[in-house]
Amino acid sequence: MNIIVLAKQTFDTEEKIVIEQGTISEDGVKFVLNPYDEYAVEQAIQLRDEHGGKVTVIAIGPERAAEALRTALAMGADDAVLIDDQGAALDEHAVAQILHAHVSQQAYDLILGGNFSVDNGSGQVAIRLAKLLGIPHVGSITKLVIQDGHAEVERDAEGDTERLTAALPALFTAQQGLNEPRYPSLQGIMKAKRKPFQQLSLADFDSPSIVSASQEPLTARVAVFTPPPRQAGKRLSGTPSEQAQQLIELLQTEAKLFT
Repeated sequence: MNIIVLAKQTFDTEEKIVIEQGTISEDGVKFVLNPYDEYAVEQAIQLRDEHGGKVTVIAIGPERAAEALRTALAMGADDAVLIDDQGAALDEHAVAQILHAHVSQQAYDLILGGNFSVDNGSGQVAIRLAKLLGIPHVGSITKLVIQDGHAEVERDAEGDTERLTAALPALFTAQQGLNEPRYPSLQGIMKAKRKPFQQLSLADFDSPSIVSASQEPLTARVAVFTPPPRQAGKRLSGTPSEQAQQLIELLQTEAKLFT
């Protein structure tokens, strides 16, 4: 079974976000493999060990994203592909187009990814890629069983659980609870240095759609800002009816919920 895992390098979730001149500062920041992608890598390794085959991890990003791929290799993935974005401001549409250009040329039975990335949190890339590839997609899965060319999955559905069956090849995104990702061992880290690692660039995809998607994204980031400081709470006094009237006035004048 050939399994492809979609990965991304993101800020460490413990990092403090600093905004300078309208952009997020990366000075001294620690980057990690997107936490939700860790579930995807772990599941891919478990399925490979059960059914045979190999696990290939793919990421699009700057050269530093190689570190995230090395983490996946140290966990147990077999090979990795880094597509250098060359500093382009890629939106989810562009990322999906580039992934499609590469993945469509590969042999695969299953594609896994994280439910979303902890930086942008859009959760769009996987479903866009599935659409381009013409394969089934199920998001937020918490259980995955492969049997007789089909996948039986359970997915988180706003506090409930849905059970679905999809024919392979298919694409699934991992939610917390799917498994417990392993920590890379020292032996795994040493082995990762000798595993196949392919590096590509956008120039390797001679396609008008790729050029257009990378140079003219369909979406643009208008502004980046941190949430306003949290204000102290207010205690309402008086009778219940008086408190209700005060609450309505605060919702109207301060929260601006209605006019």
